[in-house]
Amino acid sequence: MTEQNPSDRNQRHAERMTRQKAIIDAKIAAAQIERGLLLVNTGNGKGKSTAAFGLLARALGHGMKAVVVQFVKGRSDTGEEAFFRQQPNVAWHVMGEGFTWETQNRDRDIAAAKQGWREVQAALRDASVGVVILDELNIVLKYHYLDLQEVLADIAARPAMQHVVVTGRGALPELIAQADTVSEMTLVKHAFNSGVQAMPGVEW
Repeated sequence: MTEQNPSDRNQRHAERMTRQKAIIDAKIAAAQIERGLLLVNTGNGKGKSTAAFGLLARALGHGMKAVVVQFVKGRSDTGEEAFFRQQPNVAWHVMGEGFTWETQNRDRDIAAAKQGWREVQAALRDASVGVVILDELNIVLKYHYLDLQEVLADIAARPAMQHVVVTGRGALPELIAQADTVSEMTLVKHAFNSGVQAMPGVEW
């Protein structure tokens, strides 16, 4: 097998990149709509909430105001909360009492979810809020702690430029249908399954 001429290889690469650039430039030129987005991070893999908080950091870099409402989760010693509570443009609400296998009390879980949704409704009515993160809302909807149609209607009625990010496993089809962007995290390998405990700075 003859070795490729470096000059020919570079030329073919340049031609491929030229074609690729034309395709991407055309897509960018065609995207003219500006509005708030509904993003859903779901799946069994790690990184759903982490991705949402990365987006939060990005939004703050643009001077946006943000509200975070955490459903289900009850701990308030996470690294992300410790960091983002220091940011003047972030309102952070921990509304859960712990995962469902910890509380083992459906009525209390429903009450906590409804209280959390009242915080969300206030944020969804506030046009000064650029980003609303609904951490683990998918779990709440999956267990029917909140009325799905009410949730979807409240999100749809938000200010035109407000972005909403929903996280959690098992996103319902109705939420996926309403969303603009859906990402599914796939579990390939996780240290916990090898007996490694949740490490601060990585898992919480």
